[in-house]
Amino acid sequence: MSLDVFNLRGVDALLERWRERRLLFTPRFPTGATNSISDIAGVTVGHSTMSAGEIQTGVTAIVPPGANLYTHPLPCGAAVLNGFAKPVGLTQVMELGELQTPILLGNTFSVGTLFNAMVRQSCADFPQIGRGSATINPLVLECNDAYLNDIQAMALSEQNAMAALNSASTDFARGSVGAGRGMSCFGLKGGIGTASRHDEKLDTQIGVLVLANFGVLSELTLDGVRIGAEIEQLLPELAPQVDAGSIIIIMACDRYLDSRQLTRIARRAGAGLGRLGSYWGHGSGDIAVAFSTCREGELLADEQLEPLLAMAADATEQAVLDAMLAAETVIGFQKHFRLGLAGVLDSLATR
Repeated sequence: MSLDVFNLRGVDALLERWRERRLLFTPRFPTGATNSISDIAGVTVGHSTMSAGEIQTGVTAIVPPGANLYTHPLPCGAAVLNGFAKPVGLTQVMELGELQTPILLGNTFSVGTLFNAMVRQSCADFPQIGRGSATINPLVLECNDAYLNDIQAMALSEQNAMAALNSASTDFARGSVGAGRGMSCFGLKGGIGTASRHDEKLDTQIGVLVLANFGVLSELTLDGVRIGAEIEQLLPELAPQVDAGSIIIIMACDRYLDSRQLTRIARRAGAGLGRLGSYWGHGSGDIAVAFSTCREGELLADEQLEPLLAMAADATEQAVLDAMLAAETVIGFQKHFRLGLAGVLDSLATR
């Protein structure tokens, strides 16, 4: 049997699954109750979305548990898979291994605005900041949404950041919302996606949220099936996307781990991206941040991390797929558009 025939049968089998039960991913580990980052107790997510003509953008806030992260930070680690990015606060997180604020996600030109919003709110909560006490380290991460959004308009404001923070909930939207509004993924619509995994033996959960804005369509691989080339043939009018634009991966874990261990777990996001067909292209800022919701406890031996490393890769892969399946088609800047994956699969399934 030739490889081409094998791949064709794989695509047909995948589309048959889509037609029958809309299940395109088989988790390698048990999921949490809602298959969401909010399965980690205390973690909430909020959005502020702008959708008006050529303005297609927004802010997403990931809020860890704890009313006072400034004086009681959470253990945190980070991995830069490819550094074509403009984050704020990441170097101190990597140096000290601590998360002091909620995490804000936005577009590339909004980073300064979101930083100011987080500083302003932090100073209101803790008036001693910078006045006899240490300053604060907001963590702001970005992807470039300039294909669908007029990024030069710099439309996002501090009010958008506060709206995202104030709307944070365990029940949050995914897809073309918040920071994900203007994002592209594998030449289709990207955005916000989430997943979680549970290890019964360790009684430990990992939750993942992604801001997906990367990938070459021809490389798109779903549950091991390289379907991107088939989509390219069906829809040759799609504007190409190189493996650039970036992805931000946020991980939360409900067991005490130190910064070094969290960094090791964060790095495994790259395995999940590779399974989808990404190679972390030249112009892509691929960054993973992992934090624990526990400040103290019995530290796991490194060899005990094995299932958590695998779960991190598995949940990242599904979170990206979740973003693409949840994302609606968006038309924005200069009439550019990105199609939602669900509609594209419907077209393929009925061809």
